[in-house]
Amino acid sequence: MTTIREFNQADWPQVWQILEPVFRAGDTYSFPPDISEQEAFRAWVELPAATFVAADEQGQLLGSYYLKANQPGQGAHVCNCGYVVGAAARGKGIASAMCEHSQQEAIRMGFRAMQYNLVVSTNSGAVRLWQKHGFAIVGTLPQAFLHPSAGYVDAFVMYKSLAVRPSANSTEDQP
Repeated sequence: MTTIREFNQADWPQVWQILEPVFRAGDTYSFPPDISEQEAFRAWVELPAATFVAADEQGQLLGSYYLKANQPGQGAHVCNCGYVVGAAARGKGIASAMCEHSQQEAIRMGFRAMQYNLVVSTNSGAVRLWQKHGFAIVGTLPQAFLHPSAGYVDAFVMYKSLAVRPSANSTEDQP
């Protein structure tokens, strides 16, 4: 059974063990492959509104995600997330569970939609998974990502409206 909970400082060494090989590979995230641990901590933990971890029954971390506003000000009602699953836990539904959890957390935090800004087109597993969870490709950014082996490849902007509760001064129940 996987548990998803808020990140705490003691989780960082395990989270970094999950993130580092993904960032170093340079094929799914736009973080520099030589990102320092301190810079990764800032990007994954300090800047987002919230960071979560997925853990097994023994407390071993399997993955992590962050949740933040996609834009400031007038765009702050749309959130953005980033997800990483450890190599040993891939294919076991962890990313799917984190995606579902993140949508519920986003609604709880008052976000009306979720947007992924740069889904690398060659990351077909992620594209399929996000589509399975109701995200639509709303834009293609031609050659927006420099893949380490495939060269310049397209990236997708993916978007999903979230079911939100009506505000106290509104009768609307849809975004």
